[in-house]
Amino acid sequence: MELPLLKDIVIIFALSTFVNFLFTKIKIPTIIGYLLTGVLTGPYLLGIVGSNHQIELLAEIGVILLMFTIGLEFSINHLLRIRKIVFFGGFMQLILTAGITMLVARLYDLSWSGALFVGFLTALSSTAVVLKLMQERSEITSNYGRTVLGILIFQDVILIPLLLFTPMLGSEASDAGSQLLPLLGKTVVLVGLVYVGNRWLMPKVLQMVAHTKNQELFMMSIFAICLSVALLTSEMGISLAFGAFLAGLMISESEYSANAFGHLIPFKDTFTSFFFVSIGLLLDLSFVANHPVLVFSTVLLVLLIKMLVAAGTAFVLGHTFRGTIMVGFALCQVGEFSFILAQSGLKYNIIPDYYYQLFLAVAIISMSVTPLLMMVSRQTADLLLKLPVPKIWVNGLFPLPQVEVPKLQNHVVFIGKDSRSLNLSVMANYLKMPYISIIFDPGIVKKLQEKGEMVIYGDATNEPILEKAHIKTADVAVISVGNLIVSMAIVDRVRQLNPHVFIIVRTKKVVDIEELYKLGANQVIPEEFETAIELFERILKQRLVPQREINRLTAKIRDEHYGIFREEMDTSDQLFRELPNLEIMALKVKEGSFVIGKSIREIKLRKVFGVTLVAILRKDKLLEHPDGNKRLEMDDTVYIMGRPEQMAKAFELFGPEELVSEDQ
Repeated sequence: MELPLLKDIVIIFALSTFVNFLFTKIKIPTIIGYLLTGVLTGPYLLGIVGSNHQIELLAEIGVILLMFTIGLEFSINHLLRIRKIVFFGGFMQLILTAGITMLVARLYDLSWSGALFVGFLTALSSTAVVLKLMQERSEITSNYGRTVLGILIFQDVILIPLLLFTPMLGSEASDAGSQLLPLLGKTVVLVGLVYVGNRWLMPKVLQMVAHTKNQELFMMSIFAICLSVALLTSEMGISLAFGAFLAGLMISESEYSANAFGHLIPFKDTFTSFFFVSIGLLLDLSFVANHPVLVFSTVLLVLLIKMLVAAGTAFVLGHTFRGTIMVGFALCQVGEFSFILAQSGLKYNIIPDYYYQLFLAVAIISMSVTPLLMMVSRQTADLLLKLPVPKIWVNGLFPLPQVEVPKLQNHVVFIGKDSRSLNLSVMANYLKMPYISIIFDPGIVKKLQEKGEMVIYGDATNEPILEKAHIKTADVAVISVGNLIVSMAIVDRVRQLNPHVFIIVRTKKVVDIEELYKLGANQVIPEEFETAIELFERILKQRLVPQREINRLTAKIRDEHYGIFREEMDTSDQLFRELPNLEIMALKVKEGSFVIGKSIREIKLRKVFGVTLVAILRKDKLLEHPDGNKRLEMDDTVYIMGRPEQMAKAFELFGPEELVSEDQ
């Protein structure tokens, strides 16, 4: 028995796996890999996939699940938080892009309805590609990232009314008018259905299913809801995709939406991959070969129009010149939802097959070049800033006020806009510790400046920004930017300007440590490893392991992992190979401590624990290099130097006496 569909699925999975393995290595989104798989296996190149119709059915399921998960994630509250960007910025970008593209499309001999349809096709950008790239670059929470996200959300939402009104564009004017009233009637019925389902029906149904504690039954119920509502809308003459969105919307506000979304992710990703492969299958490479000038000139035209409109929208929203360029480069491609809309347009004869092939070629090529464009966006902005750009373009419509930074010495410089860096500045402010924050996000800078915090806007890879923060006289610099390449550039620049500053860097992975130490970092904190250590500490506490033993274990683990990279540093002097392993800790002599009244010689810190007491702070007076006869008093602050695991053993001497074990 032959199973041609199974054979084609195996071919698609095998080739997709190979292509995406290569693309993952060079950090290109998997969507482009699926599109390329479809192009390679399609009838216009290798021709090894023959069950095109069955693949399209699988792709249809992918579209249904994709729209269903969008409905699940849809949140009115989230929209309201960024409503200015979503509604004003998104609407402006959509209308301007669609309008300009429609006028250009008329030059391609398209009808007015076809040109308008192509305008809306072009206006949509790729949520999947752009958000994946920004997530990898830790830019979603940046100022430009929020604008890109807001505009993409608006485009996702506007897809629904566009799908509804697409059949009307394929009708004559008189027919369109006659269809409007039934369409409005169907819309009212569906809105009522969603309201009833969201408020009463779905919460009750899902609650009964959830109480059975049967995950299989829960999954079957979710699929049944999704497919049945999609089928209902299809019977009403409205697309399956719109019905799936409504089904997701019905469940979105219930307490079971997150569980449903989590269970659907593997299925959605699998079936959505067939959707993108099916798009690649449709691309006729002979069309590209026969019309290369038309295809590539249209790609450049689309990229230029979308780039200029998106950049203009960002400028109106108040972005600086660099931000406008980065938004423009991020939103210049044609998106995946345009494929759904285009198939609907082909079905209703709004665009002929010739223009459909041109659209496919332009969309696939524009999505493929997006990673490269986003990679060079910042450098492009920096190059353009060397030109005589008008000041209002450079600073934006709402420029930040110039902050006079006082002369500071022995202060802390915080670099980064993530929550960790912001929380550190709050703590420093609370302790009245002198500090300056450098944040590359004008929105955050403006809010913090209004609160009276010492913060300046700028890119810390630029020497003038670091000099404005008086990095040459700082004693500590904390770099928490997430991106390894940017972190390395900042460490290198900071170390050049101040050879003596203590540099602390947050990074994501342990494997990043080596490069950062080589560039001059004093301490590197890998996020994934420190989180594991914190979890391990909690496990040990739950098992009632003494705190002293926990400190010893975690210090030893840190030293073994971080020390690997420190020992590999190529230095000519043995002292400099050892110094990075040494730390200085400040300890308070508490009431009831074992050390009160005892001399440094009697405590035997060096002999027993291997640490050195380097100074004592007593009543605001610092006693440096105290001799062995100096006796410790309550409330003294003692500074000891040693390896982390040595200090972990010694620190409990300075607490209450009952904490000290007999072997001490």
